[in-house]
Amino acid sequence: MLLHLSAMIEVHSFTCNPYQENTYILFDETKECVIIDPGMYTGAEQNEVVRFITNKGLKPVRLLNTHCHIDHVLGNKFIFDTYTLKPEFHRGELPLLTAVPSYAPAQGFNYEISPLPDNFLPETGSITFGNSVLDLIYAPGHSPSHLCFYSKTGKFLIGGDVLFHGSIGRTDLPGGNYTQLIKNIREKLFVLPEDVTVYPGHGSETSIGFEKQHNPFLNQ
Repeated sequence: MLLHLSAMIEVHSFTCNPYQENTYILFDETKECVIIDPGMYTGAEQNEVVRFITNKGLKPVRLLNTHCHIDHVLGNKFIFDTYTLKPEFHRGELPLLTAVPSYAPAQGFNYEISPLPDNFLPETGSITFGNSVLDLIYAPGHSPSHLCFYSKTGKFLIGGDVLFHGSIGRTDLPGGNYTQLIKNIREKLFVLPEDVTVYPGHGSETSIGFEKQHNPFLNQ
C-alpha cells in the first residue's frame, strides 16, 4: 500500500505475520530503498515484498530494525538471503534478537535465525540511502533501545512500536518501561511538527498533532 509520496521519498507498507505487523519499504528517485522491520513470515508475504521491489526496479541497500521483538525480525533472514543485507539496529536490542529462538516455538513460529549486524546504529545522528536522509530518534520504553526513523523533508516518522493511533507500545515485555516510554514520546516525538505523519509498527497511520490532542495515554 502506498502511504506517502513526497518530493523525495515514497513509503509503502505491507501487513505481515499473525501480529499484523507493518513492514515498510522506503525509496527515492535513485531507486535505492531501505527495508524497515521485515515481518514477512509466509511465502506469500515474502513473495509480495520481492515482487514489489522487482516491479519497481528498486535496489535494496539497507535493512533496518526499529527494535528486535519477533514480529519485527521474522523476515531478517529472508532479506539477508535474498539481498545479502544484514540488519542495522541499536546495540541495546541485541539481547532481544538473540532471545527470539528460545521463545519462537512456543508462539508457533518456525523462526529462521537472523544474521547479526556488522554495524550498529547510534542513539543520535542520521543514516542515508539514495539522496535521502533519515534522522535517528532514540525512544526506548517499549523495548530497551528502540529507534525511530524521521524524515524531516518528507514530514514522516517510522515509529515502530512507540506510538500508535490512540495508543502506545506495550511495556510489559522484557526491557519495557512505561515511565520511560511516556517521557520519550513527550520529549522526543511530541516536539516534532504537528503535521508529521506517524507510520507505526501496527495499525493505521496517525499524526503527531492528532496524538498530542487525543491520545488517552498522553493526556492524563
